[in-house]
Amino acid sequence: MVSVIARPADSAPTAVTLCAPTTTALCVLVAALICEFFAPPTMAKEEPLLEVGLGIGAIAFEDYRGSSTTHAYPLPIGYLLYNGDFLKADRDGVRGLLFNQSWVELNLSGNLTTPVKNDRERSGMPDLRSTVEAGPSLDFHLLKSADGKVKFDLRLPVRAAFTVQAVPKYIGWTFNPRLALDLKDPAGFTGWNVGLMTGPLFADRRYHDYFYSVAEEYATDSRPAYQASAGYAGFQTLGAISKRFPKFWVGAYARYDTLDGAVFADSPLVQKNSYWSAGFGISWIIHTSTRMVEVPD
Repeated sequence: MVSVIARPADSAPTAVTLCAPTTTALCVLVAALICEFFAPPTMAKEEPLLEVGLGIGAIAFEDYRGSSTTHAYPLPIGYLLYNGDFLKADRDGVRGLLFNQSWVELNLSGNLTTPVKNDRERSGMPDLRSTVEAGPSLDFHLLKSADGKVKFDLRLPVRAAFTVQAVPKYIGWTFNPRLALDLKDPAGFTGWNVGLMTGPLFADRRYHDYFYSVAEEYATDSRPAYQASAGYAGFQTLGAISKRFPKFWVGAYARYDTLDGAVFADSPLVQKNSYWSAGFGISWIIHTSTRMVEVPD
């Protein structure tokens, strides 16, 4: 697993979720962001071209969205900071920069799911292989403070999904529009980064079929045959916190996931309509390049 400074990946552990604010709190936040947005810009700063770290961590989550089976996994944690001209890995994630303007970027986006074996709801059915998703993400910078410590984005990732096996199998596409708020040094806590992200999920019939359909040959009295369809797949709220110390990096995330209203909510494989997942990690910095490059503050 690769952890990047302060931002979690969709289903992978770096970033996550808190409860939605009240209308009053949201208005105050938006007003503050607008004030920051119209402040004068600041200069770029210097960072190492490359930093690499290794460490350990743990995550706990359901086998798949809607499963009632939960597992906790110890994980090796990789830390990566790379400030290349095209490929970047930083607090905004691992991404390839395809197009960049002050108000919009076109990036490469990715996601992973873990394999599912011996799940109670899927007893007697084929195991689910790990999947990898990749595709473009059009990211609009709605608001940004003058000092770069507050960013509010609209991110529109569209990804094609494939199983991880000798001959990968295409299993459909996903679309996860989301609002993302990134904070540096929140409430005066120097060096800390906080990421909050929320939005709906959508996928085509083929993707939902892989996870939620039940073929006639696997139907039982308690698990009737079912055919999943395309459309709305629920809503996620994510939140993460991290800090880079001189010799190591620490981070944690939490995510709240609801399937209320999802097109596959009545699948017999869906046993829970909502759940929490969480994880944490620590990585020790083992290499920092001597070459410094300018990056936006």
